[in-house]
Order: sequence, then C-alpha cells, then structure tokens
Amino acid sequence: MACRNYHDYLIKSLQESERAAGNIEVALELEEKDPEVLRLTLKDVMDARLQMNNLSDIAKQNYAKLDQILAETGGTEIYTLVALLDSLGLRLTVTVQENNQ
Repeated sequence: MACRNYHDYLIKSLQESERAAGNIEVALELEEKDPEVLRLTLKDVMDARLQMNNLSDIAKQNYAKLDQILAETGGTEIYTLVALLDSLGLRLTVTVQENNQ
C-alpha cells in the first residue's frame, strides 16, 4: 500500500514541469548508467502528463520510439553523448521551455 501511495505522489509531483525535467536529468547523470532507470523515469513523466490530459500524439509517438531504442540498445547512444560531454567539461541539461511553464 505504501508503495502505491509513493507512486501516486511521484506521478502527481511529476505534473510539475520543473520536477519532471529534474528527474530526467538525474536519470541521465547517474553514475551507474542504467537504461531501465531512464525508461522508468520517462514512463513516469509520460504517465503524469497523461493524467493531466497534456500529452500530444507526437509526444506519444516520440516516447514509443525512444522507449524501443532504449530497450534494444541499452541507451548506448545517449549515455555515450553524456560521457563525451562530461569528458569535455560540459553537461546535458533538461529544462522547461519558456512557453510550457
């Protein structure tokens, strides 16, 4: 029961764009690169947007494509990009678009 309450709380909190962006950013920055953590984080963000009735068909299609890529490749491309940026002293940042705040 407590697990369900936490999940409900998480989904509710991810309805805030800043929180959703922060969670995605953390999933990308984890020391242990785990595509399942990234996939679950993205799924939770998508679920939050679905609850808000705030999800376009294009977003649904892009999510489905990305989820399939992460499942098939283990996120090699995205984690390689994050590693490259890190080695260059740069960082990938997820932020809220100004018109979506």
